[in-house]
Amino acid sequence: MTDFASLLTADRGQAARPIHFVDKESFGSWITKRPPEDRVLIEAQRFDEKAAGSFVILPRGGDFELVAAVKDAGALSPWCLAALAEKLPEGTYKLVDAEPGRAALGWLLAQHRFDAYRSKKDDAEQGPRVLVTGDAAKIDAVVRLAQATALVRDLVNTPAADLGPAEIEQAVSDLAKRSAAQLTVTSGAELSEGYPLIAAVGGGATPQRGPRLIELEWGKPDHPRVAIVGKGVVFDTGGLDLKQPAWMRWMKKDMGGAAHALALAHLVVENRLPIRLHLLIPAVENAVSGASYRPGDIVKSRKGLFVEVDNTDAEGRLILADALAKAAEANPELIVDFATLTGAARTALGPDLPATFMNRDDLAADLEAAAREVDDPLWRLPLWDSYDDDLKSSIADLANTSGNAMAGAIYAALFLRRFVPSQIPWAHLDTWAWRDPGKPGRPKGGDALGLRAVFAMLERRYLQS
Repeated sequence: MTDFASLLTADRGQAARPIHFVDKESFGSWITKRPPEDRVLIEAQRFDEKAAGSFVILPRGGDFELVAAVKDAGALSPWCLAALAEKLPEGTYKLVDAEPGRAALGWLLAQHRFDAYRSKKDDAEQGPRVLVTGDAAKIDAVVRLAQATALVRDLVNTPAADLGPAEIEQAVSDLAKRSAAQLTVTSGAELSEGYPLIAAVGGGATPQRGPRLIELEWGKPDHPRVAIVGKGVVFDTGGLDLKQPAWMRWMKKDMGGAAHALALAHLVVENRLPIRLHLLIPAVENAVSGASYRPGDIVKSRKGLFVEVDNTDAEGRLILADALAKAAEANPELIVDFATLTGAARTALGPDLPATFMNRDDLAADLEAAAREVDDPLWRLPLWDSYDDDLKSSIADLANTSGNAMAGAIYAALFLRRFVPSQIPWAHLDTWAWRDPGKPGRPKGGDALGLRAVFAMLERRYLQS
């Protein structure tokens, strides 16, 4: 893991290269105050104050300072420093007339690399670029956000051969040991008896990659109970309803929901939120073998509902159903689940916006406000009641798909809703967990989408209550 703490430091008057932020409104007045030689250099380098991310280096004897364009110099985004952090040489830097605030996150993440599978590191890799901030009290919080985001990226980027259910279990176990949390892992016959849908989906895998439900509980028992659930399909072939090769190629990322849930658990624990955390990760491989579950099979869920399997490639909602039912048994005051659940969500909203479903308007308002505050966007879609009947089965309580090619993300959410008691507030994030193409501070590959929004919402609810 990148040493983020070394890249953001308190301002103690140390030498640092200045960075001037300007936007299209402020540039005119700013440039009139600069020495004539600066104006000549800026014009010669065709600096465009309207193009966020562009910058000019201004020589200062044996060193330099910078002027950089941003969209709004008065309201810095988390990513407005990322391009600089990627391109600047090693050294220490400081913003002039501003504090980095949330922009420090992009500065840190721009310097994170997933290079575990490179025999040679990038020869052009710069040394550390350190950012000075006067907000010393906020350094630890920003570093923890960067670490959580990098955890999601690293887990999602890791090939499925090296990240199976056992490795996800180990990652949760590591957090449990560091935080004195309680770890429970259910597998084998106990899984088949207690969580039949999880066992069915993972039944086609080899014994070494067998399915399991991984649970972690942390915090004082008398604190408000919050359940965080993450879809942990370490690789999704589609099962006997086999995916096309172009889709299967990226299915190592189908445990992205589990990565988000685990990263959120890290943030809750490390920030000592006053909640009783219940983390649940159903971890499976949806593999093809003689033991694979089949289209047309009927499986009795943990909740007692009989589910007819229309499509073995709609497996994520099945394992989440058993995990949600388990989470609800402890009567939490909030359940949040993350899942790379449907291609339909991407068709509707594209890769950047997690499709978000909530059974309470006040919860939706809180989460949407938090998302805007931290610039981690998401978009609410409806739990449209009139579609619910389309999940009916002629011989079981319900089917795992609707048979309708439209509204796939809504049908998946409606299926999950069957396993969450109506009196428990619940949010479901159908996230992509991936970025392609990359952007400054956000390279192509695994990424956290919705993580910071949910954590900010939890902070609002439980630190200010």
